[in-house]
Amino acid sequence: MTDEGGGAAGSFGLRLVLVNEGAASCSLQGWPGVSFVGGGDGTQLGEPATQDRSGRYGDATVVLEPGGSAYAPLMVEQALNYSNADCQSRDADGFRVYPPGDEGSLFIETDDLIACTTGVELLEVGPMQAG
Repeated sequence: MTDEGGGAAGSFGLRLVLVNEGAASCSLQGWPGVSFVGGGDGTQLGEPATQDRSGRYGDATVVLEPGGSAYAPLMVEQALNYSNADCQSRDADGFRVYPPGDEGSLFIETDDLIACTTGVELLEVGPMQAG
């Protein structure tokens, strides 16, 4: 995960980077599933990421050779933008990420992120991009 910067007031951008650690090439197309997790046990916190379908990123299939990488842009809105009554904030341990077309998930540990445990949507993810 790398800092993408460029966020609007009260939000920031990240890149969720996936690396092909296998011996064969693979293809990724579409949006990964992303959600905050916490509680030290992987419990999902709040709403999963919405999909950015604006078209600004395109949605081409990305072919990853062994050792190759691709990324998905992720916008994170600050939970502190909301009142505690609306958000019911909680510290997040990180993100659970489901690569497109995969039923298995990955855990990305993070520091200093706060999630809303109510229906407030804080995450927006774009489709996989060559990286």
